[in-house]
Amino acid sequence: MKEGKVYLVGAGPGDVGLLTLKGLRCLQKADLIVYDFHINPQILNYARDDAEFVYAGKRGGHHEMSQDEINRVLVEQARVGKVICRLKGGDPFVFGRGGEEAELLSQEGIRFEVVPGVSSAVAVPAYAGIPLTHRHYASSFAVITGSEAASKLESGTYWSGLAKACDTLVFLMGVKNIEAITRKLIEHGLPQATPAALIRWGTRPEQRTVVAPLQEIAQAARNGNIHPPAIMVVGKAVMLRDALKWYEEKPLFGHRVLITREYTLDYEPLEELGAEVFEFPTVRIIPPESFDEADRAIGQLHTYNWLIITSANAFRYFMERLLQKGLDVRDLKGMNICAIGSKTAQTIARLGLRVDLVPDEFSAEGLADAFLTRSGTKGDLTGLSLLLPRAAGSRDLFPERVRQLGGRIDTPTIYLAVKPDKHGKRLQRFMSEGRISLATFTSGAAFNNLFDMLGEERSAFLKDVTIAVIGPVTKSAVEKKGLTAAIMPSKATIPAMVEEIIRWVLQSR
Repeated sequence: MKEGKVYLVGAGPGDVGLLTLKGLRCLQKADLIVYDFHINPQILNYARDDAEFVYAGKRGGHHEMSQDEINRVLVEQARVGKVICRLKGGDPFVFGRGGEEAELLSQEGIRFEVVPGVSSAVAVPAYAGIPLTHRHYASSFAVITGSEAASKLESGTYWSGLAKACDTLVFLMGVKNIEAITRKLIEHGLPQATPAALIRWGTRPEQRTVVAPLQEIAQAARNGNIHPPAIMVVGKAVMLRDALKWYEEKPLFGHRVLITREYTLDYEPLEELGAEVFEFPTVRIIPPESFDEADRAIGQLHTYNWLIITSANAFRYFMERLLQKGLDVRDLKGMNICAIGSKTAQTIARLGLRVDLVPDEFSAEGLADAFLTRSGTKGDLTGLSLLLPRAAGSRDLFPERVRQLGGRIDTPTIYLAVKPDKHGKRLQRFMSEGRISLATFTSGAAFNNLFDMLGEERSAFLKDVTIAVIGPVTKSAVEKKGLTAAIMPSKATIPAMVEEIIRWVLQSR
């Protein structure tokens, strides 16, 4: 039996980009992931498909699992040889009870490593435009747990030290005790007019910040409806917020965009403008049960004039099968290649193959017209032979159009696009909290799979979500379920859809 190990990993304060590279590697090698409420659920998308998940969240004082139960899981699962990622919000050793868990693992003789994370104590003020230190305002700072501060209210030495020792004070988990904390700081010498800020859900689209003098910050919290999780920053550096706030000023700040396919750099403009992109693929690509159709086509490659590639997945699976049959790119000699979309064309070109045609229109009619123009014939495709390897269940509009025009076309199944069978409950929980403002779909299958995964509450989950689709076919799938696609680009590409989303959001502000 292999020896188990536990990685105590800090997941950062919320923004998925603040997860460290080492933390990501530990997550990807884990057999079991024990995670807390405050982590960004998108981080879990990077886990292995066969990884197990244990939710150990604590929210508003409610414990999904007690600390003793968490400890038991870590010890028992490590002893049976599992690699465990204990994923904790922020940094595990900054008020995260990581020290207690590490101490237990040491006592039990279980191997462990600690992977520090970006603490909310430094990240959240930075996202609110508040530097903890500044040459003209603050040369020191202290981080205090607000929940423990309440138990020390009668300790004059404790509060006197806090009020006088450091220029900037950061209170974590202190919203419930904010009145007592501010009162004690003022009683022990901190001026009533000292600038203070409360930041809720820092580094996330829900981030909200209120600023007021220390004596008024508790009332400002009530007026602003600020509830946990939130941190309080006290000190002169808070005055810099008006000049330095950057995150909340981004044009797409406050939007969380669901993408139902694997993330690509095409979506990066959304993040650059302040949106959070939540990746949750609803289509999984797998090989077909049988390659008989594809093998027959590969066996007669010399009879085709054109190879039509509709996606990077189609190209990858076709080339893999070509190699498995003992052939390679040299056996495509004499065939013209048509790519659907510039990204597909780039994928093909990286293998050293020239793409002869990238149609302007991706509809059946547009594609047929492109071949008519290319062939130079007057209204028919007689004598033209096409090979279109594709996903099972693809629409037959284009093949039927080719045959109507007298051409020959074979459409062997080269891969399957199926619904993922895991993590549906995690998606339901996230959607039920109303955190998605906009959802994107690049195919009818992607939408239908999401609709199925959301279960009986699907209509409620999607009621207030703006839906963006890549083209008319996907829009039709949305409308068949009684929903509305508010955003659709004129050109059916992801960059065009992203550009249309940005335009729509800016016009809606």
